[in-house]
Amino acid sequence: MHTLCAWGTMKPEISAAVGFLSRFLRIKGHVNDRQLQTFSQTLQDILAEQYKHHWFPDRPCKGSGYRCIRINHKMDPLVGQAAQRIGLTIQQLYVLLPSELTLWVDPFEVSYRIGEDGSICVLYESQPAGTGASVGVGIGGSNSNINVNNAVNMATGGPASAMASLVDNHISCKEELLLGRSSPSKAYSMMTVSS
Repeated sequence: MHTLCAWGTMKPEISAAVGFLSRFLRIKGHVNDRQLQTFSQTLQDILAEQYKHHWFPDRPCKGSGYRCIRINHKMDPLVGQAAQRIGLTIQQLYVLLPSELTLWVDPFEVSYRIGEDGSICVLYESQPAGTGASVGVGIGGSNSNINVNNAVNMATGGPASAMASLVDNHISCKEELLLGRSSPSKAYSMMTVSS
């Protein structure tokens, strides 16, 4: 049975995903602040509408494939729709966004992978209400902009990417892979979708 979820239960996760994609447009594109704001708001609205019958906080992995934002030889249609609203073509999006990007928007966690063989990195993480745990790092957490900025800098190859990691005492996914994980690995259920 589908439960109609209120926007508020999805807001932090959707905001993290939209913020992540918006930063690529800001850094790599010639998108003004008004266009960026329109893109962000449009994508938030589209995702909230798309996910409202596919958001299961009691079973976060359920519907994960449906909520996945994917760019791989084909532009994600929801991202394309928001970009067209500000006058960007699909071809322009391919220049502005990573050519291989997977973004999982799940209850309590937003993760991404750049490249087919890239590491899965957590962009946003929180705990279910009532567990007594505090909100984790990510959009809405105290280090939210640092995580998003580091992720985008690493993806765009920005020169500040390594310095931002060192200065803020954050280890990037690549550094974590080279040094070994400092925390237990997460078990991800992977779903293969073929067309």
